[in-house]
Order: sequence, then C-alpha cells, then structure tokens
Amino acid sequence: MKIVADENLAFTEYFFAEFGDIHQAAGRSLNHDNVIDAEALLVRSVTKVNEQLIQNTPLKFVGSATIGTDHLDISAIEAQQIAWSNAAGCNAQAVAEYVITALLKLNPTLLSQNNQFTLGIIGLGNVGSRLAYMAKLLGWNVIGYDPFVQHHDIQQVELEELLKNSDAITTHVPLTKSGEYPTYHLINEHALSLMKSNAILINSARGPVVSETALIADIQENKRQVVLDVFEHEPEISQQLLDLVTIVTPHIAGYSLEGKARGTQMIYEAFCKTFDYPAHKKFESQLPACDQYFYGNSIKQTLKEHLTDIYDISRDDQNLRACLKDGKVDQKAFDYLRKTYPLRREWAAHGGPKA
Repeated sequence: MKIVADENLAFTEYFFAEFGDIHQAAGRSLNHDNVIDAEALLVRSVTKVNEQLIQNTPLKFVGSATIGTDHLDISAIEAQQIAWSNAAGCNAQAVAEYVITALLKLNPTLLSQNNQFTLGIIGLGNVGSRLAYMAKLLGWNVIGYDPFVQHHDIQQVELEELLKNSDAITTHVPLTKSGEYPTYHLINEHALSLMKSNAILINSARGPVVSETALIADIQENKRQVVLDVFEHEPEISQQLLDLVTIVTPHIAGYSLEGKARGTQMIYEAFCKTFDYPAHKKFESQLPACDQYFYGNSIKQTLKEHLTDIYDISRDDQNLRACLKDGKVDQKAFDYLRKTYPLRREWAAHGGPKA
C-alpha cells in the first residue's frame, strides 16, 4: 500500500510503516500527482482535500490529524466512497495551556486575582471546556458562550453579555459561513465595540473568525492587547498587523508533543478500522521523560516560577516577527517555523494537571 503523509506529522513511521510505503510531502503544496497511485492520505490543516486533489485516484482513506475539518471537502470525499477521519480534541489540552500561558505572559498578576478576573470563552467544545477547567484551577471566574452545547459546570451567557463583561476573551470555534450561528467574522467591528477597551482578545481557533480590518482599527483606537496564533489571510500576514498585535505565534497553539502524537494515533485507529487491521500501538510509549516542575508545588507557584521553562511563548513571537520581508511574513519562512517547531510538552508531562 502507498501511504502519502504530510511531512510534519508526528510518529508517522511508528504508526504506519507496517502497512506499506510512506511517501512524505509538504502539506501546503501537496497535489493530485502525489496521490495518483495512493490508497491512503494523511494530512494536516494546510492541505485542501477537495475533488481536484482526490479525483481519479485509488484513495480509500483520508485522515487529518487536526481538530477542524474546514480544509476537507467532505461531500467530495464521500462521493468517491473514501473513508475519512479527523482527530477532534487531539490537541485541546495544548491549546488550553497556550491561552493561559499567553494571559500570564501579558499579566503575571493574574495568578493572584482569583475571581476578580473574568475569562470569557467562546466555544465550549473540546478546547473551551478544558480551558474552563484549567482556568477555574487558577481561581478565575469563567463565563462561556456556545449555542450548541450545554455545560452544567460552566456559567453560560449570551454572546453580547460575554463580550461586555469579560476581562479576556478567547475563541475556540470552527470556521463556518452558513447556518444560524456562523463564526466567520464573529469578532467584527460591532463585537469589538461591545468589549471593554482594556479586555484582552485571543484567537487560536481559525483566522477568519476575527475580522482583520476591524481588529486593526480597534487596536489603533483602544491599544487593545491581542494574541493571535491564526490570521485571517494566513499565511499572508502583514507587517502592519504584526506591529499592532501584542503576541503573535505561527499557528502552533496546539503544537505539543502529546497533541501531535495523539492526533496521529487517532487517525491511525481510524485507518485500522477502515482496512480491518488491529490497532495495537499507543503514542505514550514513544514519549521521553521530562522535568517535573509541578512536583510538590501548587499550580500557581509552579507557573509563577517555571512558566517560561514550560513554554517560552516570547520565543515563538520573536521567531515569527523575524520572518518579515518586504512588509509581510515570508511564506516559506512561516512554513519552515512550523515544520521545525520544537514541540513543547503538556503540563501533565511535567507532573501538572490536565482536564
């Protein structure tokens, strides 16, 4: 069997080598010629899996080691009777920890503010619910908005109330343009006008959830602190935007070693089910040990002393800004940052909590 895989997938050889020949390719430039004789395709979010890519191929399985599916043309995939799978929730813990790290980097005193600080979470799926749990461990007040799910342990409010009453707002929704609750430009000029002028905004979901034009105008007026891991026109990112945003990172919020490995394992299990193979491998056996920062300390004390040791978000910010060339981020440099990213470990690997 020929298996085509994005070169940035973690542990591909460990999980898939026994099934056939693995051909690795750059995900963003992967095309029809790469899969013309392949039976399985393993991708990430940078690959658009559409009719043009998969037509007239022997593909029987498409696996995406990602939470989202907006890069998959599911109707086209199913029309050709190709089984498919994504990895919903695989890096949810990593994204939740990313958000908390960003907030503490912007304001270390949040460790002592307890319920005086209100975190508003838009989207209470895998990421949002985990983030709510972790935020409550720090004593923060949490409110959430999600018209599709109900959590009895999270105070849920309408979007307008969340926007008005939160000290920080973070988005964890898929990108949708239709239906009763589309998320495209959910954070627009009107939404930003409802927010406190000093409220922090974090987007680590999908770039177009936030209107870039509205965001630029808002920052220029309010000097708002903003954290972006995703961008509306990614990988087209302007110097104007970078100069205004407080923290920028190259779409790596979910890039923990555990998250990457978990994503590959999830599509491995779906692959095995499709082809009727036994799924007997687990990613945990492949992970190295690491420093136990949380051992014997409270979560607050550990984060106060070792936040940068666990994850140095400033390094990611500086590395992305260094990719500027002729007024915008160089696309090849952006992709290289993601390809060579030194995967961080989740808090649990350091002896800490997880949701």
